[in-house]
Amino acid sequence: MKKLGIAFILSLCMGCSPTIFKSKWTKEVAPATYLVRFETTKGDFDIKVKREWSPKAADRFHQLVTYNYFDDSIFYRVLPKFVAQFGSSDLRKQRAWKSYKILDENVLLENTKGTLSFARSTKETRGTDLYINLENNSRLDTLNYNDVVGFPAFGKVIKGMDVVLQIYSGYEAASAKKLNLMYSDRVKYLEEFPKLDLIQKVYFLKE
Repeated sequence: MKKLGIAFILSLCMGCSPTIFKSKWTKEVAPATYLVRFETTKGDFDIKVKREWSPKAADRFHQLVTYNYFDDSIFYRVLPKFVAQFGSSDLRKQRAWKSYKILDENVLLENTKGTLSFARSTKETRGTDLYINLENNSRLDTLNYNDVVGFPAFGKVIKGMDVVLQIYSGYEAASAKKLNLMYSDRVKYLEEFPKLDLIQKVYFLKE
């Protein structure tokens, strides 16, 4: 009887483990507009997203916020007067989301100061990592990179841009060059780059 009780408790514990990803989440459609707050180690800032600016990107971002993807993530690439880029250090979670591709879209909202866009490398590689423009970066609107033109912005900071501009940028690209370490040993990565700012929590606000 005692063994049966232990087995039952263990099965309950296994059933309570958090789910990191479900494919059905990627089919959820975002509202026409929505507001998101970022709580960071530098303070809070708010972003407004309009789906019309880049529907696929707005949908994915809404999905990621809904399922707490960005909680405890890292601003791992901050280039002064250019961009502040961030993403999760959980490689398993990142790969799960990125396996469901976002179709490329045309640039409708320009990469002006305070706008938000997905980072990408080649065709249909927008997935989980994003950047905030720290200056007007119009060249990103028409840049032809690996046969894909432009980085479509889909949201913009409406409150707290002063916070965004304070995000630590002293490491510049050095911290981004060690992403393998960030994914394999987050503690060691943050020991090597202790001044990096973190995103503590991301959630929706009522308009």
